[in-house]
Amino acid sequence: MAFEKENINTLDAKGEVLMTIMASLAQQESESLSANVRLGLQFRYQQGKVQVNHNWFLGYTKDADGHLIIDPEQAEVVKRIYREYLSGKSFLQIKRALEADGILNGAGNAKWHESNIKQILTNEKYIGDALLQKTYTVDILEKKREANKGQVPKYYVEDSHEAIIPKDIFLKVQEEIARRANLTKGTTKRKRIYSGRYALSGIVFCAHCGDIFRRIKWNNRGCKSTVWRCVSRVEKDGPDCTARTVHGEFLHEVVIKAINEAFREKKAILPLLRENIESSREEVTSNQIAAIDEQMKSMQQELLATVNSKNTGDELGMEIRRLRDEKQALQNEQASRQDLRTRLDEMMRFLNDLPCELTEYEEDYVRTLLEKITVYDDYFIVEFKSGIEIQIDE
Repeated sequence: MAFEKENINTLDAKGEVLMTIMASLAQQESESLSANVRLGLQFRYQQGKVQVNHNWFLGYTKDADGHLIIDPEQAEVVKRIYREYLSGKSFLQIKRALEADGILNGAGNAKWHESNIKQILTNEKYIGDALLQKTYTVDILEKKREANKGQVPKYYVEDSHEAIIPKDIFLKVQEEIARRANLTKGTTKRKRIYSGRYALSGIVFCAHCGDIFRRIKWNNRGCKSTVWRCVSRVEKDGPDCTARTVHGEFLHEVVIKAINEAFREKKAILPLLRENIESSREEVTSNQIAAIDEQMKSMQQELLATVNSKNTGDELGMEIRRLRDEKQALQNEQASRQDLRTRLDEMMRFLNDLPCELTEYEEDYVRTLLEKITVYDDYFIVEFKSGIEIQIDE
């Protein structure tokens, strides 16, 4: 066998050596080209230039200039997924509902997966931001990619394109995902599976052991009823919890009483809470973030200046990371205050729209207003999402 262009005969020893050298050179050229491509991509990321494959990306398409733009019909599906999740539905329930309505996923398939729903609910691109370099190339020749867990830098670009989901809604969803994933209350710290079938599931807790209450159908000598019991009492190998059993109708009455009390006190309680949130702390935090941005900008310039010098810039890099963490903590604080403001406003709107006190239990009221109910021996503590706590005695 012979390579005519290079005049190499692969059958003799010389040809075999030359082939080895050429293969090595080809691999080096490939690695060099790949490195150049990576550097080019990192430079684009540093400039905040976003590249997104929109073909399987539900909610967006691209215009003639290659910029992400909203696909109105698909965007409504994304909004529906966020809305239904916050209303209490699980990934599985949302998946089944979308399939039942014949709605296609981002790949154009009628079959949805729970992982599709979670990816949509956790993707920062739906709030107009973009986290770049989530994956990286591990093997250049095989083009194998893996999740980036710190092996290469990540870049977060804010407001890179038009948002479909408001940031406060996105933050609520992340909080709810974390809450459902960490239903491990109680002395046993066992994992509890979230159920979105009933509004009270996952929010009723035992004051004795800290575990959740579960809805159970009772058949006592032919008399059927629905009760809520501490999971620790229900499980055979659980701790010996002394928590009482609460009838479903009575728990509904507790919810109605708590909402009605909030309705009666709305003009006294809610404005006071709003005033406490609107403090000078907001301005201080904004000033701190602005100062950190200036520090990081200056340090980044210093770091760039060390590229062609013997100075590795490790100390500067570590300080920039520390400042980023500090900025993130301050932004989380801001977001938390904004979230509380939004929840108070939502509760105020809800109570203002109520024509009179409630007389009947509604699941939607629970999903909209309540955060947690703690069951004590002779009273209940009802916590609202707005931060208000109301004690209901028996």
